[in-house]
Amino acid sequence: WVVIGNTSPQEIGEIPPMPDLEFEIDIVNRENGYKPRPYQYQGVARGLELKRFINGDEQGLGKTMQSIATIYTADKYNNEIVYPCLVICPATTKINWQREWQMWTGKKAMILEDKIKDTWHRYHEVAGVDVFIVNYESLRKYFVHKMPTKKTYKSSDIEMNPRVKLFNSVIIDEIHRCKDRNTQQTKIALQIALGKLYRIGLTGTMIVNKPIDALPQLAIIGKLANEKIFRERYCEGGKGAANLKELNYKLNQHCFFRREKKDVAKDLPEKQRQTILCDITNRAEYNKAKNDFVKWMEDNGCDNEEIARKLRGEIMVRMGVLKQISAKGKLNEVKEFVQEVMDSGEKLILFHNLHEIGDEVRRMFPTAVSVNGRMSADEKQKAIDSFQNNPNVKLIVCNIKAAGVGITLTASSRVAFIEYPWTYADCAQCEDRAHRIGQKNNVMCTYFLGQNTIDEEMYQMIQDKRHVGNTITGATDEMDMSFVDNVINLFK
Repeated sequence: WVVIGNTSPQEIGEIPPMPDLEFEIDIVNRENGYKPRPYQYQGVARGLELKRFINGDEQGLGKTMQSIATIYTADKYNNEIVYPCLVICPATTKINWQREWQMWTGKKAMILEDKIKDTWHRYHEVAGVDVFIVNYESLRKYFVHKMPTKKTYKSSDIEMNPRVKLFNSVIIDEIHRCKDRNTQQTKIALQIALGKLYRIGLTGTMIVNKPIDALPQLAIIGKLANEKIFRERYCEGGKGAANLKELNYKLNQHCFFRREKKDVAKDLPEKQRQTILCDITNRAEYNKAKNDFVKWMEDNGCDNEEIARKLRGEIMVRMGVLKQISAKGKLNEVKEFVQEVMDSGEKLILFHNLHEIGDEVRRMFPTAVSVNGRMSADEKQKAIDSFQNNPNVKLIVCNIKAAGVGITLTASSRVAFIEYPWTYADCAQCEDRAHRIGQKNNVMCTYFLGQNTIDEEMYQMIQDKRHVGNTITGATDEMDMSFVDNVINLFK
């Protein structure tokens, strides 16, 4: 856009309302039948207008789905050439991106890995794969032919693999990771994005520190008119901040939008749930324990209902071991998620079961407070008061048994579970530490599930229990026998 001179008064106008989508689109969640919410349709409509833009919606408002729907709609309804599409994202979210593409559009999405390093493009030509997913750390591996040998180099000095030109659109999740123009990842991302019809950046924290953070991100989406003037006008040469109202106005005019929960509250239910699939880091340990469990059941004749009933307690203990191993393997992804929430300025309530899991999270985040069974009543209350009243305390780490009932944590509208209880009623009790009188926002509940572990099936069975009255009203600590039967059937 045209940037006025450095000494001119700020140019500020009224930011127009988001446009409505003027036609019906067949985007629907294939798992639950949900359609996008009204503000999400507006995000798609604005994305189709801008084509090269950053969606800065507050965390939890569905930036991923909106970007997917924008690309899908551009192809199906506007007849724009957008496939193949490349998704660049943190390593911990690759599985979820693949799942979201399938869930909302039915499109085949492939995660790039070593075994297809030299042949991935063939999957688009032969197998109909329209979307490829790669993490930031692997950009060089898959898309760079040769890096410059000199110590200081420009993005244009990188010799890219010609196959990068196959992509017609790119979605860059957490684009604020490219806030430093000097990093290799930022330079490669810029080269990948060049010439793409759609360039979509997603971030709830575009400006992490100062306006200079936005400069490389705007360059990547192709909306940086003049770097020198941008630095002088908005960054006081690079280290400061100036004319911020004008910057906000111009960003919203040309390449950016952001909604917060309070802006779209009427479109949101009081409570939402989402799951994050995690590729656990201790897969070998989990597989060994699973195989041991299967062998134990076979040796003890657990395919016989009467025997299984007698061994119910032992079965639960062994299932608990699998849950514990999965919990440890999820911690890397949990760390990234928690950091993202805290960076966005929000508070988070994080539930766990094992003390060692809670201790590890506290080591990761020393400023967090906690509530657990090893604390006195006074210590617990002090932690709760600190979380509720101190704006600098962003994270409370809660043991399910110690904090699942009887306390109020309405300073946060975000609840997450590394581990979770056996029953739906107990899950709801934990969720309702935030979902109480005094809560002004909708509550988002996030469950971390180890991919291809007991977590996935257990979570589904727990959710199925929502429709069983005695589970909702009974709030019992006991898991009924049908639940054990279902889990046993998983391992047969």
